[in-house]
Amino acid sequence: MAVLSPYLYTGGVHKHGLLIELLEDLGGYLIQKVVTGTEVNLIMLIPKKDVPIVKKQSDKLLGIITEAPLTGVEIAIVSPTLASHHLPHSACDVAESLRSPGANTNMIGLARGMGRRVSLSMDYERKLINEHDIAVFTFGAFSDCIINKKPKLFEGIEIPIVVTGGPDLKTEEVPGADLYVGNIGRTSHRLRKADEVNALDKLSKEIGKIADDIRRQQSKDPLSVIPAKVMTEIENQIPEIHSALSPAPLTLQLDGIRVKLPYDEFHEKIEKLEFDEGVILSELANISRSKMKNYILIKIKSKSEVGFAI
Repeated sequence: MAVLSPYLYTGGVHKHGLLIELLEDLGGYLIQKVVTGTEVNLIMLIPKKDVPIVKKQSDKLLGIITEAPLTGVEIAIVSPTLASHHLPHSACDVAESLRSPGANTNMIGLARGMGRRVSLSMDYERKLINEHDIAVFTFGAFSDCIINKKPKLFEGIEIPIVVTGGPDLKTEEVPGADLYVGNIGRTSHRLRKADEVNALDKLSKEIGKIADDIRRQQSKDPLSVIPAKVMTEIENQIPEIHSALSPAPLTLQLDGIRVKLPYDEFHEKIEKLEFDEGVILSELANISRSKMKNYILIKIKSKSEVGFAI
């Protein structure tokens, strides 16, 4: 199985189809295509050995190709509540900064994150957060709150936990956190100052390392099929996905894919999705109802569970 590297192409709409055709010929995958006016952004998985070929075609089209290390990673941006004192500009800036290197982000505001005695997350919220690859909790400006109160919200969270806040703390000072990044606290302005931008860059870089660690763990027992291949088959066999109005109707994850179609209507079609190798998707993955808007959640089994990989 070829090693795939994630890249972002930015260039003009004119003739960008040539790049997509080349990518398909090389055995790569187009993850997302966004057209804004006369410009197009393509998030791609390119076979590592063929990256120079794609770069050469990009130069001919006068486009720019850059690495997108968070491609195929779905991240939950979690705020304690939707109240103005917990969901200011900083949470939106965190989400935006993580989208640039390729991540798909979802904003989640907890129902009971306020108040020291009532700060906790509901079971539904925990399950929704656990559907993602990584959770980023955006906290405020008080060290005591971040260290002693807010870690209650981590209970039941099984994915890596990243915490942002205003104070300059060490990761080990925040119980339950896998990473803490300071200088991103509660603000009444967009994060545009030099130290704030540097903190956002550090956040993206460190989350990229967490994603790489997850990929390394996966490589010890690879998935039975890569999520990008499942995505391509869904696009080919379920035409309704092309008319879905949700952003990123097929959202890749490190170990699966979120299909933004109604579960009751489409889950059987997803389960019976057939590959050229003669197997169907239900043999390779667990398919369930997502906690997000009744979507379909596909979690791919490992090679050791299935006994083979395609």
